[in-house]
Amino acid sequence: MALLKIARMGHPVLLQKAQPVEDIHSSAIRQLVSDMIETMLDARGAGLAAPQVHKSLRLFVYQVPEPRCAPGEAPIPPGVLINPELAPVGDAMMMCQEGCLSLPELRGSVPRHAEIAFRGFDLEGAPVSGIARGFHANVLQHEQDHLDGILYPMRMTDFTTFGYASEFPVLRAGEG
Repeated sequence: MALLKIARMGHPVLLQKAQPVEDIHSSAIRQLVSDMIETMLDARGAGLAAPQVHKSLRLFVYQVPEPRCAPGEAPIPPGVLINPELAPVGDAMMMCQEGCLSLPELRGSVPRHAEIAFRGFDLEGAPVSGIARGFHANVLQHEQDHLDGILYPMRMTDFTTFGYASEFPVLRAGEG
């Protein structure tokens, strides 16, 4: 396994629509997914899309660690979704305080669907599908955006919530 270099905002790969994965069973895809999971965990992220590691492919890895679980929900271990498709379930929206490994140290509030249906394939090529809510839905939507060349600031509606994470406590306390 290897840690991969993460593309930062401004790199053209982050603004392109990624290409479908044609051969899910290839050793190159298996290695990429393994390296992406290692990179995501090392960077303490909740998700990482292939374009973020300079690969214009429609796949991402993700997790829902225990501290991010809603009461009564179980953590989701690191996994992959290949050639994903997402669709909103209902009209309910939520505001999500997001960060991104491609925009280090920055945070901003992004409107997201509160519940989504997802489908795609796992690393064995088996179909996977389900319903995601809360933080899980947030992560999947954020990573899906990367596959379409969208960074979270492009979805923001209130730029007063955008800034360095280290500064937000100061701003909330009225000291800034």
